[in-house]
Amino acid sequence: MADVKVYSDGSVSLQAVDPSRFGDKVLGRTLKDAVVMYEANVRAGTAKAKTRGEVAGPNKKLWKQKHTGRARMGSKKVPHWRGGGVAFGPTPRDYSYHMPKRARRTALRNAIYTKFLDGEVAVASGWPAGEPSTKTAYAILRALEVESSALVVTRELDPVLHMSLRNVPHVDVRPLADLNAREVLLRRFMVLTPDAMQELERRYGAAETANVEA
Repeated sequence: MADVKVYSDGSVSLQAVDPSRFGDKVLGRTLKDAVVMYEANVRAGTAKAKTRGEVAGPNKKLWKQKHTGRARMGSKKVPHWRGGGVAFGPTPRDYSYHMPKRARRTALRNAIYTKFLDGEVAVASGWPAGEPSTKTAYAILRALEVESSALVVTRELDPVLHMSLRNVPHVDVRPLADLNAREVLLRRFMVLTPDAMQELERRYGAAETANVEA
């Protein structure tokens, strides 16, 4: 059993949760493959270096081919001269690729399992409603002692909570549908709303997994 911090009405309590509902072992290779894929997919891929054909300047031969005592040279834009082009330099490219859908889902479920296994999950209610309040939202994180690095998960998109925490460093707010293995592992703690906790258990709990495999 793992302890989950529960924040409600200004007080914090502990609730025991069975991590085995989300898995039975840490799948290190699957998690690593998923994180590398998501990191590759967010790369801009805009690095560019000029080749000798793209460097500005004349193409006039610097000196005659023979009888100068110097090495033959055709252009000042060659890679081994200062100010010349780059040989085999980077060019814009697309780094993105995709793992199978089932592998991505397995990685997400296992990332959630590791959070429960390490006691890095909390459930909190009382978030700002109506209008944003960074003070109120941050006070909840501070009461849970997770303000240094946290992923706040809601069941549906919550613009008010997002605006409340968008300026807090190392704190992200995501709806449950937008979660992936990288998002879960990027921050140390995962804080769920009560509705998000119920939906998480429904989607990724042992009963749901059994239905999928059946």
